[in-house]
Amino acid sequence: MKIVVLGAGALGAYFGARWQQAGHDVVNLVRDGRAEQLEKNGLKLHSTNGDYTIEQPSIATSPEQIEAPDLVFLAVKGYHLHGTLDWLKALVQKGAKVFPVLNGMEHIPILQKELGEEAVLGGLSYIIATLDREGHVVHTSEFHDLVFGPLHPSQQGICEELALACNQANVNGTLSPNILQDMWKKYMFITAFSGITTAVNQPIGVVKSYPQTFRIAERVLEEMKSLAAAHKIDLTDDHVQQGFERLRGFDHDMTSSMHQDRRKGLPLEVEHLHGGALRLGSEVNLSMPYTEAIYGMIKPYEAYEN
Repeated sequence: MKIVVLGAGALGAYFGARWQQAGHDVVNLVRDGRAEQLEKNGLKLHSTNGDYTIEQPSIATSPEQIEAPDLVFLAVKGYHLHGTLDWLKALVQKGAKVFPVLNGMEHIPILQKELGEEAVLGGLSYIIATLDREGHVVHTSEFHDLVFGPLHPSQQGICEELALACNQANVNGTLSPNILQDMWKKYMFITAFSGITTAVNQPIGVVKSYPQTFRIAERVLEEMKSLAAAHKIDLTDDHVQQGFERLRGFDHDMTSSMHQDRRKGLPLEVEHLHGGALRLGSEVNLSMPYTEAIYGMIKPYEAYEN
C-alpha cells in the first residue's frame, strides 16, 4: 500500500515506521518544522516491541508532491483537524481513503461532510508514545493497537488491505465488524484516563492510591456509557468494568498523552475530548457532572502550563 501519514507525531510516526519496516510505501506529510527535523535527524523508534531506524524517511510538505495514495493515516490532535482539511481533500481527489485515529467522535461527521461518506473509515488506536527532543518516538507501552472498519459498504476492500498491511507489520491490527461501538468504547476509556491523570497532574498509580480520586474515573466511564446509549450505541456495564479494570492494571507510572502534554506545556485536547462529550450530551439533554468537573479543572491548562 501507499500510505500517507498526516500528522507524523509520536502516534503517526510510530505506525508509519512499522508499515515501512514491513515494506509498504510510507510518506510523511508534515509542516516545514517537522520536515526539517526529520531530514536532519531521521526517524528512530525506541520501543518495548523492538527498535527501528529510518535514516531518510520519505517526506512531503504538500499533497502535490504525492502521487497515487491509497490511504491517509490521519493522526493529528483534535485541535489541528480543521487545518488538515484542504490537504485531505486534495489526497481524496487523488483516490485515497482516510483512516482517522483522532480521539472522540465529533471529527467523523466533520470529515464525512468535507470529504464524502465513502472516503472516511472508522478507526482508533491504543498506544502510549511521545517524541523526544530529536523528534524520535519513545514507545513505552507493550500495546500498539489499531482498530478499523468500514463506515460505508464501499470501504470493505480497503479495510481488508489495511488488515493485511497490519498483519505484515509489527503492530496489532484488527478489522472490526462494529467499529462505531469500538470507537465509543475507546472514547469512554480515554475520557476517563486522560481526564483524571491530567486534572490531578499525576500518573495513574497515584490516582489509584486514592480511592476517592480513582472513583471519579469510574464515574466518568459510567457517564460516557450513558452518552453512548443516548446516541444509540450499546455500551454495557461490563464495558465500564473492563475499562475500570484496565486502569487498575496499568503500571504505577503509566499516564495519558494529554497528561504528558500538560507536563510539557503543550496544547491539550480537552476541548475535543471532554468538551465534545459535553456537547454531545447537551444534544440529548444528558447531564454529565463528573465529566463537566474534569473539563473545568483541565481547561485552564488548555494552551499553556503555569
